[in-house]
Amino acid sequence: RNQAVTDQWAANSSLKKIRVFTQDDTTTGRNSDYIYVEVLESGEGTDSPLYTDPVRMAYRGRLIPTMNYTNGHVFDETYIGDFSWHTAGMATMAIGGSSSALVSGFATAVMNMHKGDRWRVHIPYQLGYNASSTGSVTAYSNLTFDIALLDFWHPGDPHPAFRARWK
Repeated sequence: RNQAVTDQWAANSSLKKIRVFTQDDTTTGRNSDYIYVEVLESGEGTDSPLYTDPVRMAYRGRLIPTMNYTNGHVFDETYIGDFSWHTAGMATMAIGGSSSALVSGFATAVMNMHKGDRWRVHIPYQLGYNASSTGSVTAYSNLTFDIALLDFWHPGDPHPAFRARWK
Protein backbone atom coordinates (compact mmCIF):
# COMPACT_ATOMS: atom_id res chain seq x y z
CA ARG A 1 0.00 0.00 0.00
CA ASN A 2 2.79 2.48 0.84
CA GLN A 3 4.48 2.00 -2.53
CA ALA A 4 1.14 2.39 -4.32
CA VAL A 5 0.62 5.75 -2.59
CA THR A 6 4.12 6.90 -3.57
CA ASP A 7 3.47 5.83 -7.17
CA GLN A 8 0.21 7.86 -7.15
CA TRP A 9 2.11 10.94 -5.96
CA ALA A 10 4.72 10.42 -8.68
CA ALA A 11 2.04 10.11 -11.37
CA ASN A 12 0.27 13.31 -10.29
CA SER A 13 1.53 15.97 -12.72
CA SER A 14 0.18 18.80 -10.55
CA LEU A 15 2.72 17.96 -7.81
CA LYS A 16 6.22 19.40 -7.89
CA LYS A 17 8.81 16.58 -7.69
CA ILE A 18 12.03 17.29 -5.74
CA ARG A 19 14.87 14.78 -5.30
CA VAL A 20 16.07 14.19 -1.74
CA PHE A 21 19.08 16.35 -0.90
CA THR A 22 21.25 13.33 -0.02
CA GLN A 23 21.35 12.16 -3.65
CA ASP A 24 22.82 13.82 -6.70
CA ASP A 25 20.87 14.40 -9.89
CA THR A 26 23.18 12.42 -12.18
CA THR A 27 21.19 9.18 -12.10
CA THR A 28 17.53 8.35 -12.46
CA GLY A 29 15.99 7.74 -9.08
CA ARG A 30 13.09 5.67 -7.83
CA ASN A 31 9.79 7.34 -6.92
CA SER A 32 10.79 6.95 -3.27
CA ASP A 33 13.86 9.18 -3.86
CA TYR A 34 11.63 12.24 -4.23
CA ILE A 35 9.25 14.36 -2.20
CA TYR A 36 6.06 15.56 -3.86
CA VAL A 37 4.96 19.14 -3.26
CA GLU A 38 1.71 21.05 -3.62
CA VAL A 39 2.44 24.80 -3.43
CA LEU A 40 -0.27 26.39 -1.26
CA GLU A 41 1.29 29.90 -1.17
CA SER A 42 4.34 31.33 -2.87
CA GLY A 43 6.69 33.51 -0.88
CA GLU A 44 9.29 36.00 -1.94
CA GLY A 45 12.91 36.06 -2.92
CA THR A 46 15.15 33.48 -4.46
CA ASP A 47 17.18 32.40 -1.42
CA SER A 48 16.52 29.12 0.33
CA PRO A 49 17.92 27.88 3.63
CA LEU A 50 21.08 25.81 3.69
CA TYR A 51 21.48 22.56 5.64
CA THR A 52 23.26 24.44 8.43
CA ASP A 53 20.71 27.26 8.76
CA PRO A 54 18.22 27.71 11.59
CA VAL A 55 14.66 28.25 10.36
CA ARG A 56 11.46 29.64 11.85
CA MET A 57 8.40 27.80 10.56
CA ALA A 58 4.98 26.40 11.28
CA TYR A 59 4.10 22.84 10.38
CA ARG A 60 1.57 20.05 10.74
CA GLY A 61 2.54 16.41 10.19
CA ARG A 62 -0.06 13.81 9.25
CA LEU A 63 -0.21 10.21 8.22
CA ILE A 64 -1.95 9.39 4.95
CA PRO A 65 -5.77 9.41 5.18
CA THR A 66 -7.64 6.35 6.41
CA MET A 67 -11.31 5.52 6.96
CA ASN A 68 -11.03 6.70 10.60
CA TYR A 69 -8.91 9.78 9.82
CA THR A 70 -10.13 11.14 6.49
CA ASN A 71 -7.58 13.99 6.54
CA GLY A 72 -4.85 11.81 8.02
CA HIS A 73 -3.95 11.35 11.69
CA VAL A 74 -2.07 14.43 12.97
CA PHE A 75 1.05 13.31 14.85
CA ASP A 76 2.83 16.65 15.32
CA GLU A 77 1.94 20.32 14.80
CA THR A 78 2.84 23.84 15.83
CA TYR A 79 -0.68 25.22 15.32
CA ILE A 80 -4.27 24.12 15.89
CA GLY A 81 -7.12 24.53 13.41
CA ASP A 82 -6.80 26.28 10.07
CA PHE A 83 -3.43 27.83 9.25
CA SER A 84 -2.99 31.59 9.62
CA TRP A 85 0.30 33.50 9.40
CA HIS A 86 -0.99 35.75 12.22
CA THR A 87 -1.88 33.07 14.77
CA ALA A 88 0.14 29.96 13.92
CA GLY A 89 2.66 28.81 16.47
CA MET A 90 6.18 28.92 15.06
CA ALA A 91 9.05 26.58 15.81
CA THR A 92 12.70 27.57 15.49
CA MET A 93 15.11 24.75 14.73
CA ALA A 94 18.17 23.79 12.74
CA ILE A 95 17.57 21.95 9.48
CA GLY A 96 20.53 19.61 9.85
CA GLY A 97 23.28 18.64 12.20
CA SER A 98 23.43 16.48 15.30
CA SER A 99 20.68 18.38 17.14
CA SER A 100 18.17 18.18 14.29
CA ALA A 101 15.28 15.74 14.39
CA LEU A 102 14.09 16.50 10.87
CA VAL A 103 13.67 13.54 8.55
CA SER A 104 15.43 13.85 5.18
CA GLY A 105 12.19 14.45 3.26
CA PHE A 106 11.23 17.35 5.54
CA ALA A 107 14.76 18.80 5.36
CA THR A 108 14.68 18.54 1.55
CA ALA A 109 11.43 20.50 1.43
CA VAL A 110 12.63 23.30 3.71
CA MET A 111 15.92 23.66 1.79
CA ASN A 112 13.90 24.30 -1.39
CA MET A 113 11.47 26.83 0.10
CA HIS A 114 11.64 30.63 0.19
CA LYS A 115 10.49 32.98 2.94
CA GLY A 116 6.71 33.09 2.87
CA ASP A 117 6.25 29.78 1.07
CA ARG A 118 3.58 27.42 2.36
CA TRP A 119 3.70 23.90 0.97
CA ARG A 120 1.95 20.56 1.43
CA VAL A 121 4.73 17.99 1.19
CA HIS A 122 4.18 14.26 0.62
CA ILE A 123 7.08 12.16 1.89
CA PRO A 124 7.58 8.45 1.10
CA TYR A 125 8.40 6.38 4.18
CA GLN A 126 11.99 5.89 2.97
CA LEU A 127 12.55 9.67 3.39
CA GLY A 128 10.54 9.78 6.62
CA TYR A 129 11.07 7.52 9.61
CA ASN A 130 11.63 4.46 7.36
CA ALA A 131 11.62 1.27 9.47
CA SER A 132 11.58 3.15 12.80
CA SER A 133 8.56 3.94 14.92
CA THR A 134 8.38 7.19 16.84
CA GLY A 135 5.47 8.38 18.94
CA SER A 136 2.25 7.68 17.01
CA VAL A 137 4.10 7.20 13.71
CA THR A 138 4.51 3.52 12.95
CA ALA A 139 7.34 2.12 10.86
CA TYR A 140 6.95 2.38 7.06
CA SER A 141 4.48 5.29 7.25
CA ASN A 142 4.20 7.72 4.34
CA LEU A 143 3.88 11.27 5.68
CA THR A 144 2.26 14.54 4.67
CA PHE A 145 3.47 17.84 6.12
CA ASP A 146 1.99 21.30 5.72
CA ILE A 147 5.00 23.62 6.11
CA ALA A 148 5.05 27.43 6.23
CA LEU A 149 8.53 29.00 6.18
CA LEU A 150 8.56 32.35 7.95
CA ASP A 151 12.28 33.06 8.16
CA PHE A 152 15.82 31.64 8.12
CA TRP A 153 19.33 32.94 8.74
CA HIS A 154 22.91 31.74 8.56
CA PRO A 155 24.80 30.71 11.70
CA GLY A 156 26.74 33.67 13.04
CA ASP A 157 24.35 36.22 11.56
CA PRO A 158 22.35 38.30 14.01
CA HIS A 159 19.36 36.29 15.18
CA PRO A 160 16.23 38.04 13.89
CA ALA A 161 13.69 38.98 16.53
CA PHE A 162 10.40 37.17 16.19
CA ARG A 163 7.77 39.27 14.47
CA ALA A 164 4.26 38.56 13.27
CA ARG A 165 3.87 37.69 9.62
CA TRP A 166 2.47 40.54 7.53
CA LYS A 167 0.04 38.36 5.53
